[in-house]
Amino acid sequence: MPAGGYFGRALVVDVTSGTSQVLPLPDEILRAYVGGAGLGAWLLHRLGPPGTDPLGPEAPLAFVFSPLVGTPLTTSAKFAVVAKSPLTGLLTDALASSQFAIAGKLTGNDAIVVRGRAQQPSVLLIDEDGTRLRPAAGLTGRTAEETDKSLRHELGRGWRVAAIGPAGEHGVRYATISHDGRHAGRGGLGAVMGAKNLKAIAVRAAAKVAAAHPDEVLAAARDLRERSFGPATAKYRELGTLANLLAFNAISTLPTRNFQAATFEGADRLGAAPAAPADLEGMRRVARSSCASCTIGCEHIYRVGGGKKARVEYENVFALGPMCGVSDPEAVLAASARCDELGIDTISAGGTIAWAMECAQRGLIDAPWLRFGDAGALLRALDEIGGRRTPLGALLADGSRQASRTVGGDSAAFAPHVKGLEMPGYEPRTLHSMALGLAVNARGADHNRSGAYEADLSGDLDRLDGGDAHVAAAIETEDRAAVMDSLILCKFLRGVFTSPFDEWAALLASVTGWDVTGSELRAVARRIVLAKRVYNIREGWRTEDDWLPDRLLNEPLTLPSGRVAALTADRLRAMIDAYYTMRGLDPRGRPDPAALADLYLS
Repeated sequence: MPAGGYFGRALVVDVTSGTSQVLPLPDEILRAYVGGAGLGAWLLHRLGPPGTDPLGPEAPLAFVFSPLVGTPLTTSAKFAVVAKSPLTGLLTDALASSQFAIAGKLTGNDAIVVRGRAQQPSVLLIDEDGTRLRPAAGLTGRTAEETDKSLRHELGRGWRVAAIGPAGEHGVRYATISHDGRHAGRGGLGAVMGAKNLKAIAVRAAAKVAAAHPDEVLAAARDLRERSFGPATAKYRELGTLANLLAFNAISTLPTRNFQAATFEGADRLGAAPAAPADLEGMRRVARSSCASCTIGCEHIYRVGGGKKARVEYENVFALGPMCGVSDPEAVLAASARCDELGIDTISAGGTIAWAMECAQRGLIDAPWLRFGDAGALLRALDEIGGRRTPLGALLADGSRQASRTVGGDSAAFAPHVKGLEMPGYEPRTLHSMALGLAVNARGADHNRSGAYEADLSGDLDRLDGGDAHVAAAIETEDRAAVMDSLILCKFLRGVFTSPFDEWAALLASVTGWDVTGSELRAVARRIVLAKRVYNIREGWRTEDDWLPDRLLNEPLTLPSGRVAALTADRLRAMIDAYYTMRGLDPRGRPDPAALADLYLS
């Protein structure tokens, strides 16, 4: 019998032949990796052939659940999508919340892994009758939302759908997978699904799974629910993450015009003022929403005039606003909605377009219409990317790293990526803990797998003077993220835990029946971080890939206070070297072979 909260198996589907098989997941592996992003890393090691093309038929695409899914614990209705990224060539995992997580797990599997390539555009169905493929008749070219509605109407009650938009079908290397209006967004997972000729995966619950100690789980859920209404989550409920925009602008950490500046003169037009948090200039908040099984309610929906609705979050506003120099809130909202329709990651889209705007400004690409601050140019570029329908669109659909290699010149020096993944809205020159976190993270430039900006903004460290304390803080946030992404719990809940590893261990113990401790979960975190690094080494990672764009190391910023914010190559190198030492890696960032035995990979 598997532990509580688990089925002890992964379903591996070959869409080339339409067949499936079961991969047993013994308690030893589940306890070592828990679920979500951690278990997904183990599955990629086990099922992904070394050196495989991310868009090739042998590349696995894993939908991974966790023992907490289906419990009453708030924010636990999440799943991870894990694959080799077509954008970076390394491991990527994206988390999302929706009813798809619950229905997917209750098909009777702790993970669903897809391999192969269907003979025609198809939909994969999984329920009590097993797995089967059906033609995606009439769905090609449609948005993920349209696909979801069409399939659920046709299939009937109980079905939940994860789908790709047109960008995934066209192989845009930062295409997303969408479900219930949410997105597994970063790293090009939608392109991986599109390469398998899958327009959608539909799941329907067919089984039940019990917790080992249901009364303890219910008591913990009540306690966590109450804490989720407290001050630690108030910002997300009342303002949403957009509140970060004005705050970051005030402290010169808002990347602007492709990291040419760290403040944006149009920030007040895009950020909600404290006196009127519900409305932005030209935009009206029409709803606040929650993910499945969530009590926080961080999602804020806006509408421009009588137009389309769109989610407004810090990262999509930063990427399509300040990063591209666009201050028109109506245009930024329209661009965000267009990204959702096409099925593309807003951060990579904004970063790649901003890079192209600078290239056009410097005469490196022939696109005189593509200029910073031009809202029409932003929307036109998105349309060209989504369909790869022009040479420029095809170039930008590959992301800023590959595009800079094609364009040449000095364009690689200001391409805003780490390991091929475009950078989120945090200025490394004024956030040195975060600079390290972005440089060394397995997924690339990522704020969700390394929330080290919290240490920079805590007031306990000088955020402009990185050192060993910043390294320790970056490691701690990376470890915490590894556990939260494997349990899985929403990061917005992190502030309610006073002793996180011990409290997470208690939650896991009540569900599984294991005698797990906080110390054990710390070991799990280290194992997951190392397993991701080992996978990347296998797939071609090099020591020099743990680095930041040249611009951020060679162009200091002068702050309004007069202080100069500089992140030199020497300082970054010293922090990376200290990170390797603290992680037990050699000077090249590689593990001691003796450490590999703890990863259960052989």
